[in-house]
Amino acid sequence: MAFGIRCIFSLWLCFFLMACGGGHRSSPKEELAHDLTQIKDSGQLVALTLYSSTSYFMYRGQDMGFQYELSEQFAQSLGVKLIIKVAKNTRELIRMLRAGEGDLIAYPLPVTKEWKDSLTYCGESFITHQVIVQRNRNPLTDVTQLVGKDIYVKPGKYYDRLVNLDKELGGGLRIHLVRGDSITHEDLIAQVARGEIPYTVSDNDIARLNRTYFPNLNIGLSISFDQRSSWAVRQDCPQLAQAADEWHQANTLSPRYEASNKRYFEISKATPHTPILSLRQGIISHYDSLFKKYAHEIGWDWRLLASLAYTESNFDTTAVSWAGARGLMQLMPRTAQAMGVPPGKEQNPEESIKAATKYIALTARSFQSIPEAERIYFVLASYNSGIGHVLDAMALAEKYGRDPSVWKDNVEKYLLLKSNEEYYTDPVCKNGYFRGVETYNFVRDITSRYEEYRKKIRE
Repeated sequence: MAFGIRCIFSLWLCFFLMACGGGHRSSPKEELAHDLTQIKDSGQLVALTLYSSTSYFMYRGQDMGFQYELSEQFAQSLGVKLIIKVAKNTRELIRMLRAGEGDLIAYPLPVTKEWKDSLTYCGESFITHQVIVQRNRNPLTDVTQLVGKDIYVKPGKYYDRLVNLDKELGGGLRIHLVRGDSITHEDLIAQVARGEIPYTVSDNDIARLNRTYFPNLNIGLSISFDQRSSWAVRQDCPQLAQAADEWHQANTLSPRYEASNKRYFEISKATPHTPILSLRQGIISHYDSLFKKYAHEIGWDWRLLASLAYTESNFDTTAVSWAGARGLMQLMPRTAQAMGVPPGKEQNPEESIKAATKYIALTARSFQSIPEAERIYFVLASYNSGIGHVLDAMALAEKYGRDPSVWKDNVEKYLLLKSNEEYYTDPVCKNGYFRGVETYNFVRDITSRYEEYRKKIRE
């Protein structure tokens, strides 16, 4: 009986010691560890990033962005699925990583001593610096030539750099601070391209991307030292860091990597356009009979459908956009497939028009509550951007006291503002950053050209 009592006492003591921490328990750091082995076991890599024109955004319902494509390629090399989580800012990126809400920061995080002591940088080393954005004609080639020049910037790092540069040069820079929340940094770049302002400042990667929209820009004059940035993981993930380093070294010159780099930073995003095929004969294009056939099925004027095709492809059935949209009506591959385009027929004009009108009809159903006279604007905008960004703009319009069922000067205004961090991070926005100026111009170009067609081409 004494033996039995001793056994019971021993068992009780073991449980007591474990409850008090006498037994081995994983530390918070050990519980957090989720290195490459665990990632492969789970079958997914959770990448943390930020919305921007160069990192990650949604376009026509599809994930896009240079950093997104690199992280997708990296995940595929590991044999796992990529999951994207978007933070509001850099500080939140780091907090989410440390908290174990993601495995990898797939965003060019600046290399600083503060973060280097707590994170492991890995993958590609991105080098950025600030440049003067100007037009190609008689560009400035030395920072001293900026003295006496008007330079327009938003508050923040570009303004701070100009103030310091002004001190370094002994004064003379005419720095104009642009504060309006309706003007974004990339709007200023567009204003330079259009000759509305002479100079602004940008990081070179953003400037490179914008030059694909505006080939008349010169971005060769640097005004800052190089800033190194990279992906990052937690310090308890050495296997993942090593895998990212090795993948980068092996794939920097791969065809897929090069294709991604060219897609965002080299391929022109401007579509060349030509006049009406034959004004005298009343012919807009070689495909007028197809426009007439399929426009009738959705209750559109065929000249409006022709205007859409003109803006999308310049009536070029072989056109392929920077984003991968194909054919006369520039449908994304996933959309073309969903609309019934047979594989390999994406550049067939009739298949393209038939699928486009089916997609237009489907999109129009989402805007049944919009008055018919207004609905066309919402449909055209969704065709260009994807419906999610239009719904975000409608939600913003309603929040800020504008009419969410009216396009001009209402919803279109907030689509423009979706490239502004204050707006795309608003809780009512579900689809993040978007370069709304392209869709804004898209809708206006199509509708104004349609009016021109109506005047010159008989129905």
